Amino acid sequence: MRPLEGIRVLEVAMYGFVPSAGAVLAEWGADVIKVEHAVSGDPQRGLRQIGKFKVEGDPNPNVEHANRGKRSIGVDMSVPEGQEVIYELARGADVFLTSFLPQTRQKFHIDVADIRAVRPDIIYARGSALGPRGPEADKGGFDMTAFWCRGSVAATITPPGIEGMIPPPGPAFGDTISGTNLAGGIAAALLKRERTGEPSVVDVSLLGSGLWAMGHTIALSAYMGEAMVAPAPGAHGAPTNPLSGLYLTADGRYISLVMLQPTKFWADVCRHIDRPELADDPRFATAELIAANTAEAVKILREVFATRTLAEWTERLGTMSGPWAPVQDSLQVTADPQIRANEYLVQAGTLELVSSPVQFDVTAPETGPGPEFAAQTEEVLLELGMDWDRVIALKTAGAIT
Repeated sequence: MRPLEGIRVLEVAMYGFVPSAGAVLAEWGADVIKVEHAVSGDPQRGLRQIGKFKVEGDPNPNVEHANRGKRSIGVDMSVPEGQEVIYELARGADVFLTSFLPQTRQKFHIDVADIRAVRPDIIYARGSALGPRGPEADKGGFDMTAFWCRGSVAATITPPGIEGMIPPPGPAFGDTISGTNLAGGIAAALLKRERTGEPSVVDVSLLGSGLWAMGHTIALSAYMGEAMVAPAPGAHGAPTNPLSGLYLTADGRYISLVMLQPTKFWADVCRHIDRPELADDPRFATAELIAANTAEAVKILREVFATRTLAEWTERLGTMSGPWAPVQDSLQVTADPQIRANEYLVQAGTLELVSSPVQFDVTAPETGPGPEFAAQTEEVLLELGMDWDRVIALKTAGAIT
């Protein structure tokens, strides 16, 4: 049994952030009903091109990532009949999950008081750009604006002297991180309700999530009174530690070493790179000497790592005790045996997707493909106890798809 089996989530949300929270809850076992606009659906369905990647036909990975395992119902909340459908769905739901801004929630009568009027103990979960309080609480935003730029990620990762800023590594980067935060908050609220009977209003914002991701850096900056500056591209990384940085291999790939206690690992590294004499080299005998002679050590290690391919180093370093990793791109990770062994990539219909990161009982989350637009409208409404005459009447009124 999955942890959230028996929990029903009513999701009234668009794009990537809040729907990705619904996707996590679905993989944890919840029945997630995705409410989409009765005519146009979630605008994310129209997203077909990201940079050079253009998706033709379905399934569309731009939709599937944040909508796996859900059921879709098309509802027009602008008409009274559509609003009543939302209320009937809410009566049987444990969680109401929304990305709508305050004025839109009020316009469609789906704010906290409206939903709690029909289900007093419902968990009401909101995802926003900038948080529920303050002068900009009613403003929208995307992960590029609120998470990446305003949350200090962009400025911190962009080296000095570069015009503009380093962009996010791919679509929905901040959305997905923020969605996982929101799913965790919902799970905690469900536990509180089970223990106390008290429902919560759960808030997570893109801005708050960006700040949390930068939390260690921001704490240091606040303490030191200055902003963190990104190192220049291609630099070794650690000026006083040769075992913390990047090294180029013979086939143009990179290996990342992160051994924060160089004296602990120095001899073992020397053995694994076939330079055992370096373990007794007086230049590297103590932590202070290693720090003082980092430039010389880096020069030696660069020459050594450049003599073999990444595949050869991967085999050779397999027994090395210090942390290291290959630098991999978004396609190379799909062939990583460690990723495969842990089922971090899972099959969802005809697509392969990254599973949500939490596993229970050493088992990958069960998942499924995202729903076609409004594919389960009749199914969901019949489960509510409506008869076909009511369903047809709602369709005739334009309240549902």
